[in-house]
Amino acid sequence: MTPEPVFAWKQCLIIRSDVKMSCGKKCAQLAHAAVIAYEKADKITKKKWYDEGMKKVALKATSQRQLYELKTIAEEAGISAAIITDAGMTEIPPGTVTALGLGPAKSEDLDKITGDLSLL
Repeated sequence: MTPEPVFAWKQCLIIRSDVKMSCGKKCAQLAHAAVIAYEKADKITKKKWYDEGMKKVALKATSQRQLYELKTIAEEAGISAAIITDAGMTEIPPGTVTALGLGPAKSEDLDKITGDLSLL
């Protein structure tokens, strides 16, 4: 029997559940969050996360305020964070805050911040 992989590193991608978006729109916003948060991480963290398989978790937040609170907590913990604001070219008004990317970072550190959020 193959042992379960252990992921010491991950990225948390958080979408607002109070903004009406199609599934495709949500995916695009989370992809933006993933790329920008990754770019803000340090080189060593990026490599460790990449080498381990780039685990990502998609989660839901209930409001814009919650996204900003999570971002602040993450940044205070030294975790890269990226708030995504939509350009408004398709489904939602310009300037709408849609998503937050956190990490990559240690899974245990992200769990302390996002552990109460529901999976998308």
